[in-house]
Amino acid sequence: MSTQPNIVISEVDLERLERLLDSLPANAFPGHQALEAELERAEIRPSKEMPDNVVTMNSEVRFRMSSSNEEFTLRLVYPKDADGSAGKISILAPVGGALLGLAQGDEIEWPGPGGGTVKVRIEEIIYQPERSGDFHR
Repeated sequence: MSTQPNIVISEVDLERLERLLDSLPANAFPGHQALEAELERAEIRPSKEMPDNVVTMNSEVRFRMSSSNEEFTLRLVYPKDADGSAGKISILAPVGGALLGLAQGDEIEWPGPGGGTVKVRIEEIIYQPERSGDFHR
C-alpha cells in the first residue's frame, strides 16, 4: 500500500476489534492482515478524545471509490450488526477495514476482493457516536 494516512482509533474500538480478530483464522477475510497492520500503527485515544472528523465504529460515512468515482454512504459496523440491510458495511468487508480511523479528506489504498487494491476517499462523516456523546456503543 503506497498511501498511508495517519489513523486514529478509540481504545474501545481497538479492544473490541482485537478480540474479534483473535477469534478468527488468519486468512478469514480479504484484508485481515491489512486491518491488523492498521491497528498496530494507529494512534489510540480515549473515546472522549476522538476528533469529530474521524471514522470510528458505528460511524455513518460518505466515501468515494477513486477507481470508479462511485460514492457510497454506509455505517461501519461489527460483523454481528451487518445483517444484510442496506446502509451498513462490516469492518471485515474489504472497504470496511479501509474506512476505520481515517479523517474526512483522507485517502487510502486497501486490498480489494480478488487480490487487487482499491482507493477510498472519505468525503464526510455524517454521524460519529463519539461526537454525539455515545462513548460505549
